[in-house]
Amino acid sequence: MGMVKSTNEGNITGFILLGFSDYPQLQTALFVVILILYLLTILGNTTIILISHLEPKLHTPMYFFLSHLSFLDLCFTSSVIPQLLVNLQDPMKTITYGGCMVQLCVSLALGSTECVLLAVMSYDRYVAICRPLHYALLMHPHLCMALTSLAWLSGVATTLVQSTLTLQLPLCGHHQVDHFICEVPVLIKLACVDTTFNEAELFVASILFLVVPISFILVSYGYITQAVLKIKSATGRKKVFGTCSSHVTVVIMFYGTIMFMYLQSAKSTYKDQGKFVSLFYTVVTPMLNPLIYTLRNKEVKEALRKVLGKILVIKFT
Repeated sequence: MGMVKSTNEGNITGFILLGFSDYPQLQTALFVVILILYLLTILGNTTIILISHLEPKLHTPMYFFLSHLSFLDLCFTSSVIPQLLVNLQDPMKTITYGGCMVQLCVSLALGSTECVLLAVMSYDRYVAICRPLHYALLMHPHLCMALTSLAWLSGVATTLVQSTLTLQLPLCGHHQVDHFICEVPVLIKLACVDTTFNEAELFVASILFLVVPISFILVSYGYITQAVLKIKSATGRKKVFGTCSSHVTVVIMFYGTIMFMYLQSAKSTYKDQGKFVSLFYTVVTPMLNPLIYTLRNKEVKEALRKVLGKILVIKFT
């Protein structure tokens, strides 16, 4: 019996995303706040992508990876937030079976890709700070493209495995998802069979895509910290820390919330906390990423002024 094929009452064709139904007084406020954050996410990440391509000074590995991060955030939020906004206003709160499966696969692939990409970005910072004389040689365009492709392909690969295993679970008519998004942990909870294997596979995938990358990032920044402490100039140390602090902030926000969701048991009872944690990494973090990178980065701010200046000159001539 496949996922959500039939019930005792007949065939059903989708799921009910309960979302924040337990907080009816918050739904209008959540709708307004999430809509504003989504629009800011689109504006901020689109701006990062455009200036990274339009400004020649930003044609470096760091901004190449950053533009991919912004594209990931755009796609990830767009796979989740429109449906969330609809359900916040729709009393039925339904999503089609196909829509749920697409949301599951797309969000899982993009989230897994981002886990690997953030590790790649930490390697870029390590080479730039610890081996600056070899930076151009080590981080050549072909390697940057290969590392980015590895991140995307790994996200697709884990999605093929996890989504296939999840879709094979029989649900015995259960179609009320106590969440606002179709994710692997919440769909496992609907299964009416033993899910030990699925939980074990999810845990292994979480180790590979969360613990391993964050360990790599910590090691990279351990070496970076040692290199920075050897810099005699206070100005030089401040500049390096300023460059790295943006990436560290993004890593903490992203991995902290994702690990809360995926490293706990699929049968965990922390459902309400899980919803708000998921809301943070699906709505808030993608909106904050462009702000974090632009507010602390003079190069991005100067490039933004330059591009806006060109646009205004073209518009009024």
